[in-house]
Amino acid sequence: MSGHVAMKSGEVPRYNASERVTHWIVAITFVLLALSGLAFFHPAFWFLTSLLGGGVWARILHPFIGVVMFVFFALMAVRYWSDNVIKPYDREWKKRLSDVINNRDHNLPEIDKYNIGQKQLFWTMIVTMVLLLVSGVVLWREYFAGFFPITVIRIAAVVHAAAAFVLIVGIVVHIYSAIFWVRGSLRAMTRGTVSAGWARHHHPLWYRRVTGNK
Repeated sequence: MSGHVAMKSGEVPRYNASERVTHWIVAITFVLLALSGLAFFHPAFWFLTSLLGGGVWARILHPFIGVVMFVFFALMAVRYWSDNVIKPYDREWKKRLSDVINNRDHNLPEIDKYNIGQKQLFWTMIVTMVLLLVSGVVLWREYFAGFFPITVIRIAAVVHAAAAFVLIVGIVVHIYSAIFWVRGSLRAMTRGTVSAGWARHHHPLWYRRVTGNK
């Protein structure tokens, strides 16, 4: 879609169909993994295994779903890597969090496609996803756990739980921000576009780059 067409319709393209499908596959698999993981973590949440057909099926499917999530997240990471490199204006934006919290956006430096919070979440997800994959392989009893001593398996269990906790907290913040904090963000992942006003207001550098509007 050209910049002229985007501006004529009052919308700016942000994510194409392929990007949105990849995102929602990661989101759905994350929910299934988080809920089944909670079921394994504490007996009080065992009822959540019913989402995957009960305890036996949950234990069988959990690691396979984890591999699917990692593969599709890796595709996202490669695609968005350059957009998440932290720049000097991001650090300046972070220093002015009081202006962000109080909606004094006119005091903030212009930023590109993502703000510093989104970029930090991106790098946090990369670290936690790798930790979850590696520790998950160690814990995958059907295929790999037999190759590791019990001490390594116990350490992997702690790493897996800790990485999952950090990732879950990060995703909760991400969802809250997209739905409530920066209204209009969710539309980008459902329709693929954002309003020109939203783009100019929240990501002016990106807006000018994709539209060619100076």
